[in-house]
Amino acid sequence: MKQFIQQYDSEISSILSGWDRLTMRGSLRRISYPIGMTDFLFKTETPMKAFGQYANSVSKSLVEASCKTAVSLNRPVQYVGLAKTSKDEMAREVAEKDGITDGLIMIIKSVELCRTYRMQSDRKKHHLELVRQIRQCTVIYHYLIHPEFGFMNARIQSWFPFPIQICINGREWLSRVLDKEGIAYQRYENCFPWIADFRRAQTLMHRQLNTNWPAKFDRIARMLNPIHGKIFAKYPLPYYWSAFQSEWATDIVFKDPDFLPRLYPRLLIHGIVNSASPDAMRFLGKKPRTNFKHEVVSKYKLGPEGARIKHQVAKNGVKLYGKYYNLLRAENTINNPNQMKAYRPSQKNPTGPSAWRQLRRGIADMARRAEISQAINDRYLDHFAALDTSTALAELLAPLTEPTTWNGYRVRGLRPSSKEDLSLFKAIMHGEFTITGFRNRDIQTLLFKVQATSIKEYRRRSSKISRLLRMLRAHHLIRRIPNTYRYLVSEKGLVLLKAVLSLEQITLDQLNKLAA
Repeated sequence: MKQFIQQYDSEISSILSGWDRLTMRGSLRRISYPIGMTDFLFKTETPMKAFGQYANSVSKSLVEASCKTAVSLNRPVQYVGLAKTSKDEMAREVAEKDGITDGLIMIIKSVELCRTYRMQSDRKKHHLELVRQIRQCTVIYHYLIHPEFGFMNARIQSWFPFPIQICINGREWLSRVLDKEGIAYQRYENCFPWIADFRRAQTLMHRQLNTNWPAKFDRIARMLNPIHGKIFAKYPLPYYWSAFQSEWATDIVFKDPDFLPRLYPRLLIHGIVNSASPDAMRFLGKKPRTNFKHEVVSKYKLGPEGARIKHQVAKNGVKLYGKYYNLLRAENTINNPNQMKAYRPSQKNPTGPSAWRQLRRGIADMARRAEISQAINDRYLDHFAALDTSTALAELLAPLTEPTTWNGYRVRGLRPSSKEDLSLFKAIMHGEFTITGFRNRDIQTLLFKVQATSIKEYRRRSSKISRLLRMLRAHHLIRRIPNTYRYLVSEKGLVLLKAVLSLEQITLDQLNKLAA
């Protein structure tokens, strides 16, 4: 991010980085597997054949106890059956209507798919056994304004093994702290276009990394299931907390409200044109390699807030969008921490030597997750520091259309709008040539769909491809790999050819929207 800041230092007012949306999950790990659940039934002296009746009884008691608080506070308990209904919007409307500024807003009950157990008979072993099952069950959502986290929701599955999911927002959390410290700010949804003391705000966001997650989430778990202690009186089980999904956002606030609307369309086109799959992998901390098994996707989307660029690798993603008229946001989402590393001891031997191991979902690696997230945003923003904002795209492409020379011979200019030249550009930009390059015969295969039927025809085609490659070399779009007959697209070629091929795909209507 240093390069980006250096380039636009005179225009930047402030920067704020930290958690955005956090989805945390709590699980009773020992009964999350059939063998552990079977042990629980044994310790609680529950017959295997009575499991269904016992589980149904516990589920009803849990639902009743969980909703009891809402009844005592005269807060609504509402059933929502439509999956498309936004529970968040419903809760916000109720909070605004009833003037709720603290505490429970409402409880929403819903029937959803869940992972639980059923009892089945093993005919070969002649006994009953528990097996995992996906079935429908009641899920209870508590929407509340937490004294520290602010507006949030937490849900619990009413059937064994009672997993919990808690959704909070780091910016909502920050706003509560700013209010307590008396720091004025302007808020738009989950971003801050203006804070009276941004430096202090950043310090407060960093404090979130030192949060005692288990202590805070255990209190929420007791609110969701007040009878947890009763259910597990003979088999004490604490919740294990992990990060199911995390978002880390870096907000760059500009001084002049007219600067970002002028800059963003250029950033957007640069992100579309000059961000190949190896770039996306590099943003997210992966080394580009040919045997990478996951899909790499780069795309842009036009939504209510404007245009957005997103790159996704192995379920992890990074995106850029204009969040507000003077606020640019780079944000990454980690759904698959297994693709990342943490320097730590083995989980089986906590006192043993440290090594680079997989990043865990558990809250023990939350600090490392934050470090990785900030590094992703830093790399991504520095990618945009290479943008030449003073030169128009047409000016960059203009030299390609002019004739040039190669070893004293005149070479024609390129025709980006012609079908022949576009086919050539697409051929040399094939992803398979990124690492090892391409040969004359490789391009022949792509440009001529039918195989040559004679040696004379093959030589004619080879000569034509040689002339085309010489033309590309004359314009410095490709370079020859020393001591081989292979070629690689040059850095200049990557930039200019991506621009040409991207402009072929983007419609006039889309460009108008990007520039709006």
